[in-house]
Amino acid sequence: MGKFDNVLLASDFDNTLVHTQAAIDAGSADIPPMSTRNREALEYFTQNGGRFAISTGRAVPAFARYAGGLPINAPCIIANGAGLYDFRAEAYIETAFIDEGIRAHVAAMLERFPRLPFEIYHTDRRIHAMHPNAYILNHEHLTRTKIEPIDDFGAVDFPLVKLLFEDDREKLDELYGFITAQSWAKRYELIYSSNNLLELTARGATKGGMVLRLAARLGVKREDIYCIGDHANDISMAEVSAVRFAPANAIAAMLALPEMHAVSHCADGAVADVVEFLDKKYA
Repeated sequence: MGKFDNVLLASDFDNTLVHTQAAIDAGSADIPPMSTRNREALEYFTQNGGRFAISTGRAVPAFARYAGGLPINAPCIIANGAGLYDFRAEAYIETAFIDEGIRAHVAAMLERFPRLPFEIYHTDRRIHAMHPNAYILNHEHLTRTKIEPIDDFGAVDFPLVKLLFEDDREKLDELYGFITAQSWAKRYELIYSSNNLLELTARGATKGGMVLRLAARLGVKREDIYCIGDHANDISMAEVSAVRFAPANAIAAMLALPEMHAVSHCADGAVADVVEFLDKKYA
């Protein structure tokens, strides 16, 4: 028996577990390694019975290259909650995908924004893109995932994991306003995962919702779920966490949540701070 038996820790990946922004600022596709503090703390946590999962906005192909090098011992939440994926078995075990009903809704978006740039994520790791722009090409470079440009969304096969709109923030805000004004908007989750990334998933596909589904699979009680994240797409995860955590570099909206515990900057071992908190709580 370990002191962390039946305790679940779910962490965002980019700018929470690792300092992705450092690579972006350097124009590099080489994400800095996880800090030594984080690695040692997570190895201690998992060796003593804790279950550790990543909860990321990345889809499977953009995260798979990192999964094997992390001390993960539970299925991971991918694409902002569109799926629960077991990287050891290389299989989805829970899904909340987008169905063909979105065809008409994307057609409406394209009628309003004819050159709308977005990526289309398939369940088999393919990624298509409509009207790829500099943001999409940079995202492809950063994630090292190949995209295939297409001209006709009507030819896309289903189901889909998510759509990812990439543009200047003011243009994304205009798109956000258009979508949320439509009667069909209630069929989707629409969330910013960075200043230039707006993600669309099926209704109910959120990080927080999928963390709860993971906990149920693992037999973890609500009071033993702990989550940490830095951006708007992590708010739903904070809302299901027994104690709310965010790295010091998190956006203001995360840090302003009630009863939020701000820990170290992601580059300095934010997740290790959470493990140290849990080490005291479960002493």
